[in-house]
Amino acid sequence: MKISVKSLGLIVLFALVIVGCGSSTTITESESTSTGFEWDLPNGVFAPRVPADNPMTHEKVALGRHLFYDTQLSANQKQSCSSCHLQKFAFSDHNNVGIGSTGEHSLRNPNSLTNTAYYTSYSWANPALGTLERFIIMPITGDSPIELGIVEEKQIEVLSRFENNETYRVMFQKAFPEVANPFTLEYIVKALATFNRTLNSFNSPYDKYLRGDKTALSDSQKRGMDLFMNEKGECFHCHDGIRFSDSTADEKSFHVVQFFHNIGLYNVNGTSSYPEGNQGLYEITLNNIDKGAFKTPTLRNVELTSPYMHDGSMATLREVIELHSNGGRNIIDGNNSGNGVNNIFKSDFITLKNFTEQEKNDLENFLKSLTDRKFITNPNISNPFKEN
Repeated sequence: MKISVKSLGLIVLFALVIVGCGSSTTITESESTSTGFEWDLPNGVFAPRVPADNPMTHEKVALGRHLFYDTQLSANQKQSCSSCHLQKFAFSDHNNVGIGSTGEHSLRNPNSLTNTAYYTSYSWANPALGTLERFIIMPITGDSPIELGIVEEKQIEVLSRFENNETYRVMFQKAFPEVANPFTLEYIVKALATFNRTLNSFNSPYDKYLRGDKTALSDSQKRGMDLFMNEKGECFHCHDGIRFSDSTADEKSFHVVQFFHNIGLYNVNGTSSYPEGNQGLYEITLNNIDKGAFKTPTLRNVELTSPYMHDGSMATLREVIELHSNGGRNIIDGNNSGNGVNNIFKSDFITLKNFTEQEKNDLENFLKSLTDRKFITNPNISNPFKEN
């Protein structure tokens, strides 16, 4: 595969080890094993990694859940985290790209938060963002684009909303009893990260099939599963394991690995480039071989998370399957015209596969078997303000 190691400038955050088809990253910060916290996970599914300086507690989960759904956590009080991460869509939304609290558009599609605790890379193509805590501060305080808009001059105003609220005062004190003043962005981020680590989805028909219910999948879905896992489909190389992504890890993982792939989505004017401002890992490394390289999103609940790709440029699962069948996407006209099949930086796994119509149907049906209806209706992770 044509995947490169990240730039040396990131070594201050990571220790890099080269392996086979990409870059393997061992995060140096210490981790806890979340001892004492009761995870809602099926037997055989390991808990996610948890930083030692932000251990799991039910009090922090409760606070993070309220903050996640509270529009007070935006400068203009018009949006919350949940505005772009809706439970009914597996904590994604149906916009092509993110739209912030001021109406500003980003360049990228909001990631689903399904099993977000297991990710090893947050955002689509920034390897420095290897933990939830590092990532969450960005949509909160970032100014290009504005998302929640808590820029420096707005921080005191926003923090006072929570400090002056009696309910939140009690919740913050319970969540961080050892801290004299928890009304800071640091502790808001820690609470949000803790709640995010509970957004786990392992109760789809596919999971029931793995646990012994052989009627949980239709014949078509079983054929699609076989194609997904075999060398004709080759889907499993990047969407591997129970989490269906090669950029995930759990508390038992020895290495914390990040991979970024070019799947032939673009070949702008035959230059093997992606659209300006959306060129993936290249924008961090400035290495041409990284053009168009993005992390592998999970396929769990993928039926619910359209549109697809880092820029939301594919509306349906069938379009995605067609790309993989053809070995890339051919854009006939417009500013981004070009045949991604011929992108020289494309992964070696993205090749002409010529799926039959039945194979395409079977693959699509298998992907739909990864939908977890319990997850998208779970009251424990739903909007707490609706309860009241």
